[in-house]
Amino acid sequence: MIKRIQKTDRVWLKTAAELLKDTWPVNYQTLDKAFNELCDVSTNVLFGYIKQGMLVGVVGAIAQYLKTGWELHPLVVKKPHQNQGIGRALLYHLEAHIKEEGGLIIYLGTDDESYQTSLSDDVDLFVDPFYHIEHIKNYAHHPFTFYEKHGYKIVGVLPDVNGFRKPDIWMAKRLVPRERLKTL
Repeated sequence: MIKRIQKTDRVWLKTAAELLKDTWPVNYQTLDKAFNELCDVSTNVLFGYIKQGMLVGVVGAIAQYLKTGWELHPLVVKKPHQNQGIGRALLYHLEAHIKEEGGLIIYLGTDDESYQTSLSDDVDLFVDPFYHIEHIKNYAHHPFTFYEKHGYKIVGVLPDVNGFRKPDIWMAKRLVPRERLKTL
């Protein structure tokens, strides 16, 4: 079951914060940091996947560009529950909600901090970045391939933003057909 998590849902937010901290301990060194970030996201939109009374996944997005573009953050599923369609279900639920809110595009940054892709090889991403994007290889289960399977495209990279040879890979998906965009 997918449930919207509001800012007043303190128990679900705390559980979601624990999930963030466990998944990305470097980014969320304290539970308070993860909790506060989720409280910010929950003022926009945050959904949790509840399985047998437990929160096993969470997805959120922040409205940007007068609500036409939304930044996806975060999307996380507990390890034992991965590869069961939970991430896909959360993603599609979020996309449907954003479309209802008038969103046209959803985008995200997916960091390569652990040298999981060829973009973290010893290449200069300031030189011909689109060549490197076009020829990207996934070495170690980087999430960019998950997003590609669901219609997201790499639209750019931010070289070295997480440290030397640790780029952020920017991806986006159009939620409304291009033909319809021309009429809006």
